[in-house]
Amino acid sequence: MPTPTGFFWDMMAGRTPAPAAADTLGWKLREVDPDEGTIEVEFAATDRFTNPAGHVQGGFLAAMLDDTMGPALAATLGPGQFAPTLDLHVQFLRVAWPGTLIGKATVVRRGKQVCHLRGELVDNAGRVIATAVATAMVQRGERVRDRGTASAESLIG
Repeated sequence: MPTPTGFFWDMMAGRTPAPAAADTLGWKLREVDPDEGTIEVEFAATDRFTNPAGHVQGGFLAAMLDDTMGPALAATLGPGQFAPTLDLHVQFLRVAWPGTLIGKATVVRRGKQVCHLRGELVDNAGRVIATAVATAMVQRGERVRDRGTASAESLIG
């Protein structure tokens, strides 16, 4: 089997640093299957993520879902490709407490450009905390290493 290539695989092999957002969320890969378009990751939800009630704030949960579904798709991309999220719809089903949260995602449909994704966050007891669907668009462009984003010039084509 050929060695997978692309940003995701470079990051997993330590050839490129993880995005700062992934570090902030305590992102850790548990398993990935690019052929099936599935991934399972874990997040370290710290007390710094909590709202006044002591629950993990919904914006962090949404970011975790985005950082689960995005890598599920990124694992299928080749060199020079990236896929920013176009839209993200989150449903919060129960409160989340600080601790380990597990993200699971599937690439539902991967077109040439438009891709549909679904994901969920569960707690250590296996209870679903939140679900999401997203749309992403595969694009070509070089990553701007000092900013972690694609330059506008690289998107024109």
